[in-house]
Amino acid sequence: MIKGNISPLCKNLVCAKSLFFYFCFTTTAKMDKMLLSRIVIFAVIFQKALMFQPEFADPIVNISVAIGRDATFTCHVKHLGGYRVGWVKADTKAIQAIHDHVITHNPRVSVSHLDVNTWNLHIKSVTEEDRGGYMCQINTDPMKSQIGYLDVVIPPDFIQEETSSDLIVPEGGSVRLTCRARGYPTPVVTWRREDGNEIILKDSMGSKTPVTSFRGEVLKLTKIGRNEMGSYLCIASNSVPPSVSKRISLNIHFHPVIHVPNQLVGAPLGTDVQIECHVEASPRSINYWIKDTGEMIVSSSKYIVQEHSKSLYEMKMTVIVKKFEKEDIGSYRCIAKNSLGEVDSSIRLYEIPGPTRKVPPTKYGNSDMNEVAKNTKTSQITGKESSNLSPPKPNYNSQDYDDNYSSNEDEDIDDRNDPTRNVPIQIHATRKPNIHINKISNNIDSYETNGIMDSRGHHHHRWHLALHTITLSSSIILSHYSRLIT
Repeated sequence: MIKGNISPLCKNLVCAKSLFFYFCFTTTAKMDKMLLSRIVIFAVIFQKALMFQPEFADPIVNISVAIGRDATFTCHVKHLGGYRVGWVKADTKAIQAIHDHVITHNPRVSVSHLDVNTWNLHIKSVTEEDRGGYMCQINTDPMKSQIGYLDVVIPPDFIQEETSSDLIVPEGGSVRLTCRARGYPTPVVTWRREDGNEIILKDSMGSKTPVTSFRGEVLKLTKIGRNEMGSYLCIASNSVPPSVSKRISLNIHFHPVIHVPNQLVGAPLGTDVQIECHVEASPRSINYWIKDTGEMIVSSSKYIVQEHSKSLYEMKMTVIVKKFEKEDIGSYRCIAKNSLGEVDSSIRLYEIPGPTRKVPPTKYGNSDMNEVAKNTKTSQITGKESSNLSPPKPNYNSQDYDDNYSSNEDEDIDDRNDPTRNVPIQIHATRKPNIHINKISNNIDSYETNGIMDSRGHHHHRWHLALHTITLSSSIILSHYSRLIT
């Protein structure tokens, strides 16, 4: 029989159970009071041992780690006492480590602990094979355990051999754009246009549905037009950074087309005038200008030739003609040429009247020089000055006349003798310039402005007709009395 206090010997539950069964089977029917008291003491010790069994303080936290990163599981226990902690991979039942010793042959696995209550399992550079559950065990009877799961995620990536590259299609055709992506979890592929414009989806009936984005690995475009040309982005994401994208250029080929805003362009002489053509072509066309004389127009001191790109397939052609002259009047052709065809269009450049310019008065004002030459020739043949030699009347309705020749009442006209009559004639006029009237002319000015008779011209016409009549009558009477006197 064991004498004395045996409680120090029972430091764990195993010891308490052993002593309890020992005393139960070694006692006889005639128990004395001392033995009974010892049994009570052992029962109390057994109860306390049950109260301080090892247990887990916190559950193991699940881990999601990108492939190639490190992962660490932590197992928190309390009242461990003389028990041990082990790590086991749940799906394969392979033991990873027991207490401080690594059992597996995987060099990427290690263990550590901060104290008797915190135990860590480390996995470096995780791979897809490391994905699964990891069990933390305490070697009690029965065994206690808890599981934490390792999720090895993979960021998205494109499968190059199954992904489209840049494409060229004719206008009106169909095309399939494909982006195949891999990763874990399975990536979602979304399509967008790089320029921000909408994607035009068409069904079998030809109905159009514009969308800002499209989800799916394959984007099908049918009966495509030139406005669908551009770069398309396929973006793959699965909540694992970073997302990836691929740029696919879609080129649509068509023959050139020219649009001319103004086919007739007028400008005053001496000014700069611009003409322009708008070209649409894919592939990009060669553009140039030719004048109706066959001359190719290039930038020089006379011309400024420019091109401005408006989009992938639109160009603006311009020519600036500097100091427009009469020699510049005519047709100008803009020509666009690419591998699919050639097209041209013409623009007609003409003169329009510019601002009115004041001309200083000459001896005969705005006289008809042909009439003056005719009268001069007659004077040379007859040896006398023609009586019809009188400067044409100025246009009194002209603003230039009012500016240059203001009214002047009661001004005398210079004396002039009629060589055929030998009679001095002097007429009083009420306006400038001086007007000599010797004979009624059949070529009286009609005072027209742009083909329309001015009312003031009619007034002066009647006044001059009356004046001519009076002068002629006076000349005839004076001539008759002169012959009588002689």
